Parts: sequence; C-alpha cells; structure tokens
Amino acid sequence: MENSGDHQETVVPPVEGVAGGGTAYGWSDTGVNDPRPLRGAIDPMKVPSLELLNVWCMPNSANVGPQDMPRELEPISLLAARNERESIQIAIRPKVSWGGSGIAGTVQVQCTDLCSPCGARLVVGQSLTLRRVVPVLGVPDALVPLDMPVCQLNLFPGETTVIWVSIDVPSEQTPGQYEGEIIISASKTEAESTNQSLSKVEKHQLYRELRDCLDAVEPLEGKPLEEVVERVKSATSSLRRVLLSPSFSDFFSDNGPIDMMEEDAISSLSIRLKISLTVWDFVLPTTPSVPAVIGISDTVIEDRFGVEHGSNEWFELLDQHFKWLLQYRISPYFCRWGNGMRVLTYTSPWPVLLAFVQPLNIEQYNAIRSMASEIHAYAPDARILTTYYCGPSDAPLASNNFEAFLKVPEFLRPHTQIYCTSEWVIGNREDLAKDIIAEIQTENGEEWWTYVCLGPGDPHPNWHLGMRGTQHRAVMWRVWKEGGTGFLYWGANCYEKATVPSAEIKFRRGLPPGDGVLFYPGQVFSSSQQPVASLRLERLLSGLQDIEYLKLYASRFGRDEGLNLLEKTGMYLGPERYTSEHTPIDVMRGEVYRTCRS
Repeated sequence: MENSGDHQETVVPPVEGVAGGGTAYGWSDTGVNDPRPLRGAIDPMKVPSLELLNVWCMPNSANVGPQDMPRELEPISLLAARNERESIQIAIRPKVSWGGSGIAGTVQVQCTDLCSPCGARLVVGQSLTLRRVVPVLGVPDALVPLDMPVCQLNLFPGETTVIWVSIDVPSEQTPGQYEGEIIISASKTEAESTNQSLSKVEKHQLYRELRDCLDAVEPLEGKPLEEVVERVKSATSSLRRVLLSPSFSDFFSDNGPIDMMEEDAISSLSIRLKISLTVWDFVLPTTPSVPAVIGISDTVIEDRFGVEHGSNEWFELLDQHFKWLLQYRISPYFCRWGNGMRVLTYTSPWPVLLAFVQPLNIEQYNAIRSMASEIHAYAPDARILTTYYCGPSDAPLASNNFEAFLKVPEFLRPHTQIYCTSEWVIGNREDLAKDIIAEIQTENGEEWWTYVCLGPGDPHPNWHLGMRGTQHRAVMWRVWKEGGTGFLYWGANCYEKATVPSAEIKFRRGLPPGDGVLFYPGQVFSSSQQPVASLRLERLLSGLQDIEYLKLYASRFGRDEGLNLLEKTGMYLGPERYTSEHTPIDVMRGEVYRTCRS
C-alpha cells in the first residue's frame, strides 16, 4: 500500500473517565517520535518492525487507552510468589501504515516459555497467557483471550492497541529466575496472505494423513516390539509423505530443506521484548486470608442464555460461571433480587438457600431475626451475614444516626454473626472503623465485613469504570488497613436484560458505569463460551494478593509495622490518600520479598 507521506503526530486531548476518579490513560508528553518516517510502498517483511511500530510496556495498574502515546521500550522485570498471578501490559502503536482496507497493518505476536537455569519452565498457554484490552464505553476494560503461542492483531492508524500479559505461577513451581521473550513482528495483512492459504480439500488431506499417524502410534503401550517398530515405520512414512507434499514445497529445494536464512532474516526484523520473572519461595494460600464474596445474578444468566430455571442447562451454566470465578480467589454466590432490597441467595449452583436482606426499618430487622432463627434451628453452626448502613429509621437506637448505626449489632445479636457495613458510612474517617470494630464481639466469633456498590464515589476506592487502576486495587488495601475480616460485593454480572448471549452489554440505569459488572459474556467479543474478565476483576485479584504480602510481613514484624510499610512506601495512607502510580506497589512487594524470603 502507498503511504500518504504526510504522517505526523497530532495532539489530541485525553479521553476522560466516565465515572470520575481520574484517568491514568490519555495523552502523554513522553511520546517517542521517529524523526524519519517511512514513505512510499512498505513491505513489512523487509523493514525492521521497530521502524513501523512503537512498542512499550505499562504496569497492570495503568489504564492504557487507544489515545495513549508511546514511551521508551524497556525490558520487563517482575516478581511473583508461587500460586500468584502477575500481569503486565504491552502497548503497540503504528508509526506508519503498510496495510489496506482501513487498517494501519497487521502484527504477529509470539511468546516463548519462561525458563530457569535449572530447566524449570512456565509454559506458554498454561502459565503465560495473552488477552487483548478492549475499551468499554471508551474506557479500557474487557480482556479478550488471544490465540497462543502465536496471534495476529490488526492495528489502526492513530490508535494504540494493548495486550494484557498474565503469568500464573503454580504453587509447586521451582523458585528462581525465569527468562523468556515476547516477539512482535509487523507482517502482511490477511488479504495479502490469502493466496498462500490451503484449500479445504488440501486441509482435509493433511488432516487425514496426520490423524492416521496419530492412530498408528498412540496405542503402543503393551504391544510387542515388532508391532511397535512397524507402527513407527508406518507413521514415519506418512509424516515424510506429508512434509514432501506440494503444501510444503516452499520449504524444500532439490537438495532438501531450503536455507533458513530467509526465516532468520525475518526474525531479525522483529521486536524482541525480554521478560525476567523472579519466583520466590512464598506460596499464596488458595483460600484468601480475607474472603471476597461476590454475587452472580442467575436471572441475568437465564435471560441472556435462554435457559429455563432449574433445567440441566441452567445448572451447567451456573456451574461454569461459579468455577470460572474461583480462579480470582473469590467466593461466588447466586442471587435473585426482589423488592425492598430483599435478596434470595445461595452459595453454589446447587440448591443451598439462604435469606439475605438490607434492613432499613424495624419490620425488616425483625424479619432478619425471624429468618435467622429458622436457619439456626436446622443448622446451629450457620453463619448469617447482614448488610446495613444505618439503624432502623422508625426506632432510633441512639441520639444520633451514627450512634444508632453502631448499636445495630446489639439489636441483631445473636441472630447475625457477620456484620457487613458500607464503606460509604466511614467516608474518610478511618477512626470510625475502630468504633465499629469495638462493638463486634470477636471473642464470640463475630466478624466485621465491608462492602462497596454505587458508593463511595471518587476519590475513594471502588470498582467503577473510569476510575484509576490503583483506585480499583486499593479497595482491598482499605479492607486490610481498616481491619475488616471479609468483603462483600453485590454483583458481578448485573448488566441490563438481554435475550441473546452476544447482545451488547448495557450497564444498569441509575448506577455508575461498571457498578455490578466485573465480567462480560464471551460471546459479546468472539465465539468463545468463556466469560471475559474486566481489568477491574484482575485488579481485585491483585488487591487480594497484596493482602497476602502484607499479612506475611505483619506475621514477621507485627501489624503496626505492616501499616507503617503501607505508609512509608506511599502506597496507601487512607481512602483519599493513596498512590496513583505503580512504583509504590512494587516497592512494597519488593520490601516484603527482601525481608521475608529467608
């Protein structure tokens, strides 16, 4: 394609977040400009990719949008415990256009395994995965899976494309230093490669030949040696026939395989991004120290996927969602919302029922006491959780609203064991958390949990779309600092009603965008049946993992020193004073690694 020859960097204003909280993405003055842009027809197979692309890395707490400008490319260096997920973002922005049909061009992204000197590996497609960051309402949020170990992406003129790279370290992984690469290459567009593709007949022939090879060698166990030799000879013959077929003629000459210099030359044009990962000898617990309990609306699933309540398909879908969410170390519960803040909940896809109410008046408080008594009659050890943000409006328990709020445990005891209050009540007065905890009888097994929903708003930590990445991650920092022992969130899939899986996602009216939605149906973005995580869900997981680091540090040096670590690193001082940058997070994690690895 002919390049227009007038390529230049144009100043564009930043994209603003739709729910406040600032934007850690947008226009930046750290742009990296090529002083000599290419002109005329461009063959990406003959030009170094670095002349066609800007590639740079960003931390997982950054919101990197389509208008983000380039930064310097630096190697990736990460730290992770065993049984931890650590992530990084790779941004790609075209410098010029070499494609057609409205795209700037196509890039190929390839990953290698991460290997340690002792031979241990973190395998691509298992421990290392790639997802494309897709904007929702113009804000980067949905993480759509990409093919592994090689994928192709179309780039668009003047737009930044972002890849989310996650590394899941198994709990049994050998500690040590791991090295690998992500290789990014400008390539010809799919249309240009069409002529080289195989026909359906050729594909079927290759498939049949390869399947016959597999059939010949798979059932070898227990076979006589002579039969094994014959089967291997047959498979070898078939494989040789496949490799010598016209489909692979480009790779052979009269004297055998062609010189691989051409492939090496293409490889030398690529951008090779090195990844270094330190895995240290600390295993994060599978069950989080602070439980995060999050609702899934079964009625939303029924409507969107067209399944009948109680049918086999219904159970299968709920089971799929339940198990998928477990990777984020949260405890899903299924719920049906009714009138007057009344909710019917159950803890698994199978019928285990529990009443759940947000009480506002004496009638509702008495209803909780009654239902709790019924539950305890059948299951004396059952733990009842009650959410509330005020005392009963028609029967003041004290002279002012906050004092009445503090007296709720006294009014609900012994019917409730977990008292779950809104962070909105506390506001920026962290000292109020101590007053709440003082009313909880921990010696009798009572607990204090918190929750967020449409409030609190900016600048407090929450999971609204458009908030900063550290604002999302700080939800769990706040829980740990205030002394909560658990966390509740009202819903992860509570978007507007739709009747087909691929229907556009619409957030509920009257709520901040993103409130009640932490993942999306996979069918909205591709043919995949798996849910698609949001950036906010990934940051929820990161926050839970941060708690494990802080808990380890506090177990060695005391909780006060753990709180001091939060403050001296500048990571989190309070609900209105926490870092907007990623560096303090790395400093905190690095200090725990340095002091607790022995």
